[in-house]
Amino acid sequence: MSAAPARAPERLLRHARGAGLGEIAAKVLERERLSLEDGLSLYRTPHLHVLGALANHVRERLHGDRTYFNVNQHINYTNLCNKLCKFCAFQRLPGEAGAYLLTPEQAADKIRAQLAEPVTEVHMVAGVWPRIPYSYYLELLRAVKAARPSIHIKAFTMVELDQIAKVAGKPLEQVLPELIEAGLGSCPGGGAEVFSERVRAATYHLKISGDEWLAIARKVHRAGLRSNCTMLHGHIETIEERVDHLDRLRRLQDETGGFQTYIPLSFHPENSEMSELEGPSALDELREIAVARLLLDNIPHVKAYWILLDVPVAQTALSFGADDVDGTVIEEHIYHDAGATTPQQVARRDLVRWIERAGRVPCERDTLYNLVHEADAARPEAPRIPEMSH
Repeated sequence: MSAAPARAPERLLRHARGAGLGEIAAKVLERERLSLEDGLSLYRTPHLHVLGALANHVRERLHGDRTYFNVNQHINYTNLCNKLCKFCAFQRLPGEAGAYLLTPEQAADKIRAQLAEPVTEVHMVAGVWPRIPYSYYLELLRAVKAARPSIHIKAFTMVELDQIAKVAGKPLEQVLPELIEAGLGSCPGGGAEVFSERVRAATYHLKISGDEWLAIARKVHRAGLRSNCTMLHGHIETIEERVDHLDRLRRLQDETGGFQTYIPLSFHPENSEMSELEGPSALDELREIAVARLLLDNIPHVKAYWILLDVPVAQTALSFGADDVDGTVIEEHIYHDAGATTPQQVARRDLVRWIERAGRVPCERDTLYNLVHEADAARPEAPRIPEMSH
């Protein structure tokens, strides 16, 4: 039984009507798609408890009490970056203090250092630097795969893939099969930020546009790779821009079916050029997860990324629409450089304990949401990701 069981439809509808959300609740209960105007209403409502109950209803309809996690490690292979995003505290230019670029063998050493742990995934993302040759990325994948052949490599945001294709001097459609042959298994969802051109011009104008990010994601999915998707929230974006971002993700998912998880990323202002901003509150975080669960009706999973949210907020989010908390992580730098105060890694037993204390059933998964252990496999089968359209 969850900490906040999905209310019986009649009771949920009654509460929603009292909060002015009756029409939206009726759509949710009938599994009808919400409109952009509905999304704005969800962002505006002061009745967070009703919003959470609606999102929890969808979460439990899809996943019951299951909450997914994995045993993973992160490798941020370089902080060299020429995009100069104002919200980023991780980036460095050559010669600046702390600038680094791991060799493929150094990345492999990090993998070998965790061979005693049951790691199933390595998450590799980094800065974007045009002087890194194409051969580096292939060697990086091969070295990591050689160090642990069973590992699933989730690597390279759409922004990184854009740069990799440029240094390769050939279309991404030709580059992706070569990366896959070298060991690439799926792609993360970062780098999307907010698709608004207004926000892009003000905060990350050197990075690819929202249209370009979506076009690259489409190519990734057509190459047979799954990916995640994200939105960076809590800075200068408006709720209209958030709803537009979610709608554009939803429309691409209608087309390809390739997104498996949506992850709202909270802006951390510390150590960035936007440090005068406050960033989102815990209530903002919960609202963001709930709205996403209700609008993104075709993306199977919504993640409460514990390393950004802090554990109590992530636990609460499991009753506001989230069904995943990410994993053990092991050495994450991008968000910690921006002020995240969560641990650099946690043990599997801690994740299990956190999930159980939130009243949910911990289910260890691999990157593609296959259950890992026999004990987990004995539970009801997880909803399968829909087949992708090519």
